[in-house]
Amino acid sequence: MKRIGIDLGGTKIEALALDEAGRELARRRVATPREDYAGTLGAVRDLVAAIEREAGACDTVGVGTPGAVSARTGLMKNCNSTWLNGQPLARDLESALGRPVRIANDANCFALSEAVDGAGRGASIVFGVILGTGVGGGIVVDGRVLEGANAIAGEWGHNPLPWPRDEERPGAACYCGRAGCIETWLSGPALAADHERRCGEALAADRVAARAAEGDAACAATLARYAERLARALAYVINILDPQVIVLGGGLSNIERLYAEVPALWARHVFSDQVATRLVRNVHGDSGGVRGAAWLWQGVPAPGRG
Repeated sequence: MKRIGIDLGGTKIEALALDEAGRELARRRVATPREDYAGTLGAVRDLVAAIEREAGACDTVGVGTPGAVSARTGLMKNCNSTWLNGQPLARDLESALGRPVRIANDANCFALSEAVDGAGRGASIVFGVILGTGVGGGIVVDGRVLEGANAIAGEWGHNPLPWPRDEERPGAACYCGRAGCIETWLSGPALAADHERRCGEALAADRVAARAAEGDAACAATLARYAERLARALAYVINILDPQVIVLGGGLSNIERLYAEVPALWARHVFSDQVATRLVRNVHGDSGGVRGAAWLWQGVPAPGRG
């Protein structure tokens, strides 16, 4: 079976084809036609055609999106690519491509990619974490994405930071309308804001990490606060989901110290006498989303062309 995955992002659309063993057969990307829904559909159609000219006819198509399909309406919701919101994307893509399509949130696709043949391979429960401009998550159980009754399973970024300290209340305002969400503490911009608030120095998150590695005490202290908050947030996940593996993705997943410090800190918050959960770095990097989209038909018979 040959599979096509599409990563439908706000700035680029990427497509690839994988064979049954997960080997890449073809890959292409184009700029996203921003604010243009019809143009976006056309771009996906043309990418699939180009991929199949190179790799041959493929059996399935999966699409990772920046939002989710509403279980109530069948329309897209929660997309930061706002021109997709309220649109019947799944139906329209199936019409444009002339075949069934599976759609999942991009964080779910990341988690699935790492569960199938990445850092979480072989684990029955994998929690995939995106730590970047925003904070997202996806859950994979026995090789299948867990979407949930409301299509929001894994959306840990819009829960409050657990066990908050007095100085962390009420927390910064979040775009979701609440305050103190995990995303307002653990995203890249949140780390930068915490450093500026405490140190009076405006630095991007990657610069804070780089300077901490060079021995800057203030930057090291900022990362220590970040690691401690991440440990609390992930302990909350472990207490509910109890995954074998938590895989970090996004730009902040490149901070090496997190993989030793966070598990050492989360034990005090986990309701167990031991914590066997592993915290690991992703294997597929920026390709996780598009690879995960290709695996959305994993374990499902290939559909016929409509």
